[in-house]
Amino acid sequence: MHVEFALQRDRQNMGRRYVEVFRCKRQDYYNAVAAEVNYEGIYDTDYLENPTPAPSGPKRFDDKDQMEFTEILKMRGLPFSVKKPEIIEFFKEYEVVKDRIHIACRPDGKATGEAFVEFTSAEEARRAMGKDKMTIGSRYVELFPSTRDEARRAESRSRQ
Repeated sequence: MHVEFALQRDRQNMGRRYVEVFRCKRQDYYNAVAAEVNYEGIYDTDYLENPTPAPSGPKRFDDKDQMEFTEILKMRGLPFSVKKPEIIEFFKEYEVVKDRIHIACRPDGKATGEAFVEFTSAEEARRAMGKDKMTIGSRYVELFPSTRDEARRAESRSRQ
């Protein structure tokens, strides 16, 4: 019952933040919690005795490398004021299809903090994942492999 209630909150706001809720397996949940604890060092007793900064590289349990890539990446955590030129600049080392960048908006026209970016190939999108958790302005941006269908759905929601 709690799961179904939580799933009803998908694509809504929590305070000023946009939130997506996904169904997952119990083991996926445990792995995600373990990855966060190991990455942040929150419950690690060694961390309390010998504080060191969190690793700057990717998290150890990151499943993004295992995902199937298309030529499209989803960006999440963008500043609400972001414009296409800033996204092009963010990916300047990679071959972006400049007229295939879509910044997602709510029906009222306000940005959601997400965008979909098309690259010249799936391999180029995979290489661009190296920018995952880099920043635009003061916001760190998460990158996810996406699909043409997901991008099209986001684009149609933005037009409603």
